[in-house]
Amino acid sequence: MSAGRSAAGRRRGGHAEEHENHERWMVTYADMLTLLLVLFIVLYAISQVNTSKFSELKSSLASAFKNGQPSVLSGGSGIVGGDSAAQQANPNLPVFSPIQPGKAKETSQDQEAARHEVDEFKEIEAAIRASLHKHGLDGNAEFSIDERGLVVTVVTNELVFSGNSAVLEPEGAVILNAVLPPLRKATNQIQVDGHTNQQNVSTAPYPSGWELSSARASSVVRYLVTHGPIAASRLSAAGFSDQRPLLAASDPRSITRNRRVDIVVLSKLPAAARSQLPTLGKGVGHG
Repeated sequence: MSAGRSAAGRRRGGHAEEHENHERWMVTYADMLTLLLVLFIVLYAISQVNTSKFSELKSSLASAFKNGQPSVLSGGSGIVGGDSAAQQANPNLPVFSPIQPGKAKETSQDQEAARHEVDEFKEIEAAIRASLHKHGLDGNAEFSIDERGLVVTVVTNELVFSGNSAVLEPEGAVILNAVLPPLRKATNQIQVDGHTNQQNVSTAPYPSGWELSSARASSVVRYLVTHGPIAASRLSAAGFSDQRPLLAASDPRSITRNRRVDIVVLSKLPAAARSQLPTLGKGVGHG
């Protein structure tokens, strides 16, 4: 019996060995192919660049860093460097330009120079305000800072120039006398701009608002030279007729506000630094 069972067991054992699965390697092979397929799909997906979305990002960042700020984007169309092997292989890849340390330093110096000049303009403004107040002329001048420099606006009502006239009235001379001392101490160039309002009325004896505004600006320059005295080499005059209004013609205040003379204390800075003056000069206002 024992011998019979042993023999049967050997036969069963031998039968099991004959049916051992020799195709299990196919499972591993299929898994490897699946993983390779997933890998290639992922690589393909991350290699695609959404150029329209990148253009939107580039424009947004460029706008955020304007006004003298260093830009992280050069507007190119490839990866950093632009001439790398990857860029040559795929010209549609975006280019990011690193911030140049020299440019950042230059921008910082422009900001500091503009800030210093704004402080000087505010000192001139404060001195003019004090002088006007001393003579009881508060409200006869307005102040602002733009890219040109400090703008002292004198509204040319009947107290300064009578209608269609470029002859300075005595009351106008009093206002200019109050403005003169701070201007005399400054060393900046000074430009006087004449402006008329937008009323469709006769400018006779002047052919048009161009001649009238230029004549009024010239009268102020002549007064600054003869009564300043301010050196003629520091002064210039320009007429703009009704082309640079402060207020729209529909505004009732435009009749008097747009009829004015601007005495502009010109900036000494280069263009890059001057562009920052309006922002840094906020707070300068009515006299």
